[in-house]
Amino acid sequence: MESTPAPGPASAKPPVDLHALRREYITAGLTKSDLNPDPVAQFSRWMDQAISTGIPDPNAMTLATIGDDGAPVQRVVLLKTYDPKGFVFFTNYDSAKAAQIAAHPRVSLHFFWEQLARQISIRGKAEKVSTAESLAYFIRRPRGSQIGAWISPQSQVISSRKILESKLAEAIEKFRDGEIPLPSFWGGYRVAPESFEFWQGGKDRLHDRFFYSRKAADGPWEISRLAP
Repeated sequence: MESTPAPGPASAKPPVDLHALRREYITAGLTKSDLNPDPVAQFSRWMDQAISTGIPDPNAMTLATIGDDGAPVQRVVLLKTYDPKGFVFFTNYDSAKAAQIAAHPRVSLHFFWEQLARQISIRGKAEKVSTAESLAYFIRRPRGSQIGAWISPQSQVISSRKILESKLAEAIEKFRDGEIPLPSFWGGYRVAPESFEFWQGGKDRLHDRFFYSRKAADGPWEISRLAP
């Protein structure tokens, strides 16, 4: 008598057919005449539209840096302010991303707004903002977020969550009766843009892509259409 094969692992369920996950990007398209000659002004236009649409976390962006091994490293951070000088986010200066920026200051930012079928990619050089600018933002953060900045040894290995919870209790007690100061190891980075790409999804994968670049830091922006 033949024995009955042992049941396979739970993962024996057929995988989802990723080839079948497909949709059309039905949009009005994008032409060069639609674009503002200033990429920061164009970014502002699209950001305002993303906010008005009610997209969750429209200021969420993927920050790509280069690790010690030369490989790219990505994570999502929040854009907190921007102007012609650059795009600002805040973090722990002892974190892995901070060490990577110190070694390789050129980074990439990427926004994806699925509801609008839009993407924006920005490449540039990251530099720390002034302490005054970091403080101005820090004092506007919720008290819990201010305390969180003090207790987390960001990117370091910890043995358990209980360590964070213990440090949180200590910090709450320490700062119970006063304002929470800006940690010396926490602050912002400004990414000074060197290029932009604006991507608008199109039917039959004929997306519209426009690339802004300039030959000098203070020179005029040139706009080129890229093939999808």
